[in-house]
Amino acid sequence: MKLSFRTLTTLTILAQLGLAACVNTEREAATSSKEPRGDFTPPSGRGQRVGGATVLNTVRATHAFSDPKSPDTFVLQMRGPRILTSQLHLFVISSQGDTLRHEVLPARLLLDDPTLRDNQSASTRDKEISILRGMNAFFKPDHFVQPAVPTSATQPAELDTQTWASLRNDPRAVGFNYPSASGTSRLAYSRQLRRAILLNE
Repeated sequence: MKLSFRTLTTLTILAQLGLAACVNTEREAATSSKEPRGDFTPPSGRGQRVGGATVLNTVRATHAFSDPKSPDTFVLQMRGPRILTSQLHLFVISSQGDTLRHEVLPARLLLDDPTLRDNQSASTRDKEISILRGMNAFFKPDHFVQPAVPTSATQPAELDTQTWASLRNDPRAVGFNYPSASGTSRLAYSRQLRRAILLNE
């Protein structure tokens, strides 16, 4: 088979271009900063394992606390892989968005039923339901009291005179009662000192 001079020239040029393309591709692969066989990282989302920062449940309430005219937001957030071993994060946030209080409590504090707390044969489900009910009742209206400190109350040993007087002399100060490791705690806000005060009963 005879080929014209023009055909041979065209085939020669195409062969050279193909060789150059192969050389360029190999050179680019050698100098590329990407790892062609790098590990694939799946996007986070459904199916992700739960951990200590996983939010299992959240309850909120608004109530006058730091400012009689602007209610603050009370948030109780359950974090952890399981209800029984989770931690409760208590936040009190002012109407301006400032965090007045952040406290961490074990969720088991809400097991106020002794038949569940001290009973080894009680089911996990019953204990979990009891804790979730305790969360729902955490900010009940009767947990807030006013004044925060009655005039007949005795000054706690852990408070200095100025802090105690700032609460005792303010009849509009609001107290919030909640379960804690020491039994029952009362959180109050001193408008004079502009900070939250913890009172252990």
